[in-house]
Amino acid sequence: MATPSKTPRISFASLTPNNLGTVRKLNSVLFPIKYSEKFYDGVLLPEVEDFCKLVYYNDVPVGTICCRLETKDDETKLYLMTMGILAPYRSRNLGSKSLELILASAAAHTKPKISKIYLHVQISNHDAKKFYERHGFMEVGVHENYYKKITPHDAWILEKTFE
Repeated sequence: MATPSKTPRISFASLTPNNLGTVRKLNSVLFPIKYSEKFYDGVLLPEVEDFCKLVYYNDVPVGTICCRLETKDDETKLYLMTMGILAPYRSRNLGSKSLELILASAAAHTKPKISKIYLHVQISNHDAKKFYERHGFMEVGVHENYYKKITPHDAWILEKTFE
């Protein structure tokens, strides 16, 4: 007898010292660069709790999204440092749901008010660029030699402004 199919459950958890090992493991699989201790200390700061999440699919950690706040000249931007979903779980709306959660949190954030969110995408990664463009990001420039240890070295800068 076939069991009725359950709707997959997508959920998110804030980053804590207890799940940071999972974030490290996912990042090592998802990204071609090794992140510093400063990166991992930064994603645990209380002010970024709404913008740094572990992504779960049916209670299995399958991705991460990590941002930092940058304030300069009374303007606060959100920098999307990393976002990744393990390959077998892609095309299941996990990336979109993760990004939408962060965008909603950023739009609702008032202290300080966030004016825009931006990120870098390696210029060979057309799929990622298209993904962000579908979510309202626009290319605002190219950062030459952004990536030191991987080629191509250049990255598109994509940005989305909050009204």
